[in-house]
Amino acid sequence: MQKHRFERLLHGEVVLDLCFPCQGIWFDDFESVQITPGGIIELFKLIHAHRDGQRQPLSDPLRCPRCTEKLLHGLDVAKHGGQFNYHRCLQKHGRFTTFAQFMIEKGFVRQLSSAEISELAVKVGTIRCNGCGAPVDIRKEHACGHCRSPIAILDPTAVEQALTRFQQAEVKRTTRDVEALGDAIVMREREKSRYQREKRQGSIEDLEVGDLLIDGVELIWKLLHH
Repeated sequence: MQKHRFERLLHGEVVLDLCFPCQGIWFDDFESVQITPGGIIELFKLIHAHRDGQRQPLSDPLRCPRCTEKLLHGLDVAKHGGQFNYHRCLQKHGRFTTFAQFMIEKGFVRQLSSAEISELAVKVGTIRCNGCGAPVDIRKEHACGHCRSPIAILDPTAVEQALTRFQQAEVKRTTRDVEALGDAIVMREREKSRYQREKRQGSIEDLEVGDLLIDGVELIWKLLHH
C-alpha cells in the first residue's frame, strides 16, 4: 500500500493507505469521516487517475494490516442513499474498503434499479463486482453472491452532483464568516473594556474611554451591514 496525505477536518492530516492494484483503501479508526470535503475531491481524482491500472483480485480472507486478524464483512447505509460494504477489524484498528464502495459511500456512484439491471443484462450478461471483483451473472442476480454488493455504476450526473456538493462544502469551510468575525471583535473589546475597568478599580476616565471604544466598534459593525 502507498501512503497519501489529506487535510483533516479540524487540524492536521489524515494519512491513508491506498492499494491501486487491488483498488482498496485502509482507514484507521474513523478516518473516513475526518477528511475535509476538499480532501475527498483530491482522493476521488487520485482514484480516477488510476482507473486503468492493472488490477488484481482481493485476497480471501482479507486480514488487518495492523494485527493480521481476519476482517469481518460489514454493510452500512450511505448518507446520500444506497448501501456500501466494507471489512472491519474486530480489534478496532480500522477498516478496508474498495474504491467503488468508497465512492458509493460519498455519493459518486449510483446504484442501478431492477429495470436498469435487466436492461443491462440483455447486453452484457456477466459483470465484475465493484466491491470484491467476483463475477456476477446479472441475468440471475441483482447483487454480488460473494459480498452482497449491489450493482452500481459511475454515473456522470451523480459524479457532478457529488463534486458540486463537496466543492460547496469546502468553500463554506474555508471562507471566513464576516458576521461571526465582527461579533467576535465586539465581544473581545467588551472583555478588554471589562478587564480594564476591574484593573483600574472603576476610574471614571478609563470607563468613558472603554465605553466609547465599544460604541465605536459597534457603530462600525452596524455601518458595514447597511
